Amino acid sequence: MKIRIVALGHRMPAWVNAAFDDYARRLPREFALELLELKPESRDRAKTLAKVLAAEAERVAAATKGFLVVALDERGEAWATSQLADKLRAWRDSASPVAFVIGSADGLAGTVKRDADVIMALSALTLPHGLARIVLVEQVYRAASLLRGHPYHRE
Repeated sequence: MKIRIVALGHRMPAWVNAAFDDYARRLPREFALELLELKPESRDRAKTLAKVLAAEAERVAAATKGFLVVALDERGEAWATSQLADKLRAWRDSASPVAFVIGSADGLAGTVKRDADVIMALSALTLPHGLARIVLVEQVYRAASLLRGHPYHRE
């Protein structure tokens, strides 16, 4: 199963990259994980927030073409880890490559969320970008572990 994490952010601190890489390495081979970092749109006085988000949305659309899109937003659906595992199983079984999209400091454009197949919340809290990456990859790892038969201590 192909999983792409599209992240509107770059130059993460070393601790973010180390934690992300650790969980990415642990994923079973059947889950091919790819991190695609997109540089956030530069901000200046001539660009409104709407223009910034629209420009980022175009890059997100190009990066997710051919993928089932899961936009991350604190107002999205809150899933338990077991529910994420069920979703991954269904997407894997239907041979659907999945792209999780993490927004920039300004979030995601309304068009990205409108066009997404799913809007998922990692938390009701607003998470810093780097932490959202780590939480997402850890939960994908944990869900993949459940699919491989590892026990889940919450059930």
